[in-house]
Amino acid sequence: MLPTGPAAGRAALWLALGVPAALLGGAYIGEYVFGLWPCEMCWWQRYAHFAALGLALLALARPAMTVLVRLAGLAILIGGLIGAYHAGVEYGWWQGFTACTSEVAVGDDPLKAILDAPMVRCDQVQWDLFGISLAGYNFLISVPAALLVFVLAGRARGRAA
Repeated sequence: MLPTGPAAGRAALWLALGVPAALLGGAYIGEYVFGLWPCEMCWWQRYAHFAALGLALLALARPAMTVLVRLAGLAILIGGLIGAYHAGVEYGWWQGFTACTSEVAVGDDPLKAILDAPMVRCDQVQWDLFGISLAGYNFLISVPAALLVFVLAGRARGRAA
């Protein structure tokens, strides 16, 4: 049973805060601990989750602004839909962009850094579990979470919209 009233508003806020924080944390652990370099579409997903996290933090500071929670939910939804598109490109369901960029750490020799940087293509799965890529998991987590944020925010009666 889903909460109503102020409890629903708090649940929506914590969900809007926790989901992008957990997904971004997982992305950075994958990158810096397991060497899973992000492609361009991975970054697009992260940008949406950064926006969601920022909006949820603002909502935490301004509890009467449930519109910020709804906007955070929308950003989570956008990140999940980008993940669905990216997963479709990875699985070959549709054509994606032909060129993806990689991150380059510039040190003493910028040319060497560029040449040594890993080339990460958007259409290749770097890691999967049960046949589902990270982009697929982003979709599977983000879209239901965003919908739940919307439902909970709608059930938060007595709070400013």
